[in-house]
Amino acid sequence: MKLYIKYMVSNRCKALVQQELVSLGLQSEYVVIDLGMVEIHKDITDIQLKQLKDNLGKAGLELLDDSKSILIDKIKKLITDMIHSLEGQPKVNYSVYISERLGYNYNYLANIFSEVKGITIQQFIIIHKIEKAKELLFYDDLSLTEIAHRLHYSSVAHLSSQFKKVTGLSPSFYRHLKDKREGVLENL
Repeated sequence: MKLYIKYMVSNRCKALVQQELVSLGLQSEYVVIDLGMVEIHKDITDIQLKQLKDNLGKAGLELLDDSKSILIDKIKKLITDMIHSLEGQPKVNYSVYISERLGYNYNYLANIFSEVKGITIQQFIIIHKIEKAKELLFYDDLSLTEIAHRLHYSSVAHLSSQFKKVTGLSPSFYRHLKDKREGVLENL
């Protein structure tokens, strides 16, 4: 069961949520506490859910209802699927694509996503595109030009700029690290 928590945007918030789960006897039941989200191993009782909602409310956090939680999951899945199937697909406007696929106004989706996750949909897309680029750099022998084309970047410079902003490394240096690791392993 996933619970989404509005305004949960710092490690202090994560610690507070963890403390509330412990106080409700759910310390061994949660799997993941992430910014804006808690994944619990099994269903919790209505009484525990109400108590959690009340206690979080006192701390300035808001437990979101299931419809918003489901919508956030749908947005994330749609983006992840979209990025992993970019190859051979025509370039699309992400906001139009997401809006059309989910049947909601994009501004509405973007506002809910930002409130819950603490980042914009665009930032989430960039992070996942860079993760895909890292995967392609690590496992494939594609050139940066080919990777930029597959991920629908306008240029290698645009890919490199976003890659460095997200990872702190240039794509070439990242690939160099991979080659260096392989060389070390071969010499063992």
